[in-house]
Amino acid sequence: MATLLLNMMGSFAEFELAWSRERQREGIELAKRAGVYKGRKRLLTPDRAAELSRRLGEGESKAALAREFGVDRTTVYRYIGRAATEQAARRLGARPHVPRQRFR
Repeated sequence: MATLLLNMMGSFAEFELAWSRERQREGIELAKRAGVYKGRKRLLTPDRAAELSRRLGEGESKAALAREFGVDRTTVYRYIGRAATEQAARRLGARPHVPRQRFR
C-alpha cells in the first residue's frame, strides 16, 4: 500500500514538473516573439572583436589582450573560434554558423 501511494505521489510530481516546463517554454516563446527575450549582449563590439583578431594575428599574447579588453581568456578563445568558423564559411561560400545561446 505504501509503495502504491509513493508511486502515485511520484507520478503527480513528475506530471507537475512537465506541466511547469511546458508553461515556461510557452512563455519564453511568447517573449521571443515580442522581442523581449534576446539573451545576453556580446562583451565586445564588432569593431573591438576585429581589433582583437587583428592583434592576435600580429602575435600579441592572448592573456595580455584579455586583460586589456577586460574579458576572460576563455572569451578570447571563443572569439578566435568564431572568427575561424566565419572565415572558413566564407572560404567555402556557405553561410556562417551562428552558435546557439547557452543558458545556465
